[in-house]
Amino acid sequence: MPTERFTFPGHDGHDLAARLDLPDGPVLATALFAHCFTCGKDIPAARRIAARLAGMGMAVLRFDFTGLGHSGGEFENTSFTSNAADLAAAAQALAARDMAPSLLIGHSLGGAAVLRAASDIPTTRAVATIGAPFDPGHVTHNFAGALDAIERDGAGEVTLGGRKLRIGQGFVTDVAGANLAPAIGALKPALLVMHAPKDEIVGIENATRIFTAARHPKSFVTLDEADHLVTRASDAEYAADVIGAWASRYVELKRPAPPIGAPEGVTRVSEADAGGFAQDVYAGGRHHIMADEPTSYGGTDRGLTPYQLLAAGLGACTSMTIRMYARRKKWPLEHVAVDVTHDRMHAQDAPSNGSERIDRFRREIELKGPLDDDQRARLLEIADKCPVHRTIEAGAQVETVLRAEAAREPA
Repeated sequence: MPTERFTFPGHDGHDLAARLDLPDGPVLATALFAHCFTCGKDIPAARRIAARLAGMGMAVLRFDFTGLGHSGGEFENTSFTSNAADLAAAAQALAARDMAPSLLIGHSLGGAAVLRAASDIPTTRAVATIGAPFDPGHVTHNFAGALDAIERDGAGEVTLGGRKLRIGQGFVTDVAGANLAPAIGALKPALLVMHAPKDEIVGIENATRIFTAARHPKSFVTLDEADHLVTRASDAEYAADVIGAWASRYVELKRPAPPIGAPEGVTRVSEADAGGFAQDVYAGGRHHIMADEPTSYGGTDRGLTPYQLLAAGLGACTSMTIRMYARRKKWPLEHVAVDVTHDRMHAQDAPSNGSERIDRFRREIELKGPLDDDQRARLLEIADKCPVHRTIEAGAQVETVLRAEAAREPA
């Protein structure tokens, strides 16, 4: 997954540091990610969610809010309102690249910020929140012991996540007075609320209030045992998978035209996890699945194995071919099911009587409906005429070339 670093001017003109995670292939849509309070763009949850969405064909911009991480400015001079303004500035930076965001994702206070900012980003079609507070002022409990000093001196130092930060009175006043209910009620994009029932930082009742305040279309998905920071990789990847599948219903995907000589488009396979064998498989810019190996073979068992994918192709083609023939003949075929198994056998057990091992696919076909014996026999013959069956039996020519960009990379 390629990642581009760049900066853009924030709400007050300071440069904000950003990472744009890009798909290996065409960009189907663009998402803008808002991190949790004082966290930063490189928190594991943000990195993992962005990586998974990029594997699904979406570009994801994540950036450090003013005064945090590698961004310029002073954090003590920021506010909840300025965070929302930074999000609008990020959207403008993406629009300047012809990549205006259609999906906004916010984690914790970043979730509250995207709810506030959505109306200022007209290209938004969907908003997803993760562990977001309904009342942004909820964050002040993190530095309750310093509130008196902040009010007295105009700013004060607090320790959050092991880091010392200066919080300004302007932030405290602004966030305490923030009321998201009108913004949520007026929200036109679709809304997905994700929350963990056992979140000890932002209680689950916040998700209930956000969901209740919103109009349809809206959805709620539980994150089960996840913690507030979505620390576990499996929780972040699950959240990303759900967001990607949900957003595809509301976000217009820019599907590429198939290249000449490839009427079904390109099937692109790229590593989803360099430490294992998981692969993102995107077909024709429309359909996404995952391929993997079982844990017993060093994989993470997050998708079909390569031979299961091949078996699926054979089974699907068989069923489609039978249905097409029965439909043309107007036969009373009610349902088709095909079970495919794959094994390797010694060739001496096969008709060729060779000594090498060969692959064997076995199909078990179920035909439902008031068919007579002749019709069933004919449909079984038709199964052998499915194009994938013929390709497997006849063999195919595989041409392999090195892409020009890869060829220039040093070994």
